[in-house]
Amino acid sequence: MSKTILAVDDSGSLRQMLSFSLKAAGYGVIEAVDGQDGLDKARKQTVDLVLTDQNMPGMDGLSLIKALRGMKNYRNVPILMLTTEAGDDMKAMGRAAGANGWLVKPFDPARLTEVVKKLIG
Repeated sequence: MSKTILAVDDSGSLRQMLSFSLKAAGYGVIEAVDGQDGLDKARKQTVDLVLTDQNMPGMDGLSLIKALRGMKNYRNVPILMLTTEAGDDMKAMGRAAGANGWLVKPFDPARLTEVVKKLIG
């Protein structure tokens, strides 16, 4: 059975690129339009990895990560932040919230799949 990734981003074109890259690498992908949608979908089905943007309307990436880390079945699920913000402060906040890693947009599909493979095989 293939591993499933939850891709959370308010940009439809970015979700499409993530979906395309990850599906091509053999992963299942569930798309969410913002943090709240991501949280709702994560409650319905536990995934193997979460990729989230930081800046989204409503619930942002850090809030989503904190909410997921508060759920028993998401304590050990790898979470990657995918964002335009590459500052040390933001990375520190991401780590404090429970993010396992960081990818800067625009992302390189080969790098994305390499990082995902390292985290979930």
